[in-house]
Amino acid sequence: MTSTPGPPDRLGRRQSGRTPESYRLQPRRALVDDVYEAVKALVMDQVVAAGERMSIDGLARDLGVSPTPVREALTRLESEGLATKEALKGYRAAPLLTREEFDDLFAFRRLIEPWAAARAAERIDDVGRALLAEELGSASAPAGTSYDDYRRLTEHDQRFHSLVAELSGSPQARRALERTHGHLHIFRLHFERSTGHETLTEHAAVVEAIRSGDPAAAEAAMIHHLEAAMNERIRTIYDTDGPEG
Repeated sequence: MTSTPGPPDRLGRRQSGRTPESYRLQPRRALVDDVYEAVKALVMDQVVAAGERMSIDGLARDLGVSPTPVREALTRLESEGLATKEALKGYRAAPLLTREEFDDLFAFRRLIEPWAAARAAERIDDVGRALLAEELGSASAPAGTSYDDYRRLTEHDQRFHSLVAELSGSPQARRALERTHGHLHIFRLHFERSTGHETLTEHAAVVEAIRSGDPAAAEAAMIHHLEAAMNERIRTIYDTDGPEG
């Protein structure tokens, strides 16, 4: 597998100019999780382009590992919707979200998450307040735009939204939200340095409203967060010759 540097594509996505070999793991017995994160980084950074074939043997050579952990990594990525598998053909990097898929994802989140935030505010106790404060304190804005830079923000985003859903008292809402893997698909689609600061500021507003036990404010803060992400930070790429759908 090879990759050559190039100018930003029509979506303005990250173009790191890095090759798969530059993601090679350190010479030691790589853990399965290490290989998984390395392969995920190739997909998230667009080093492996959407729709491009991912050879198990080729990735193993590039990363300096055996094929077995690569195969396990691709299976995990398939479960997250970041890879697709075709019978007798192997794996490919999943397509980026089309506009229709993007709108559908946010319509679902717009239904579930404001309700969950309001319910969390109604039910909040000292334990919940501590959990929210701890999660918010675990995050920081990334310095760059590669997956290695914003990986922790992605993980925080997943944990934060899952925690709010959990505090709503509805395991079904939490499971439904987690199954979308929306944080990965959104950050893969578009990420800028300013995104981190804006996301954390909006999370802080949601936390403040829930911790204060104000359901209306919590619902409003979550609506603002989702609509800012949808309308101001992401959807505009579809208005500038973005993915078809």
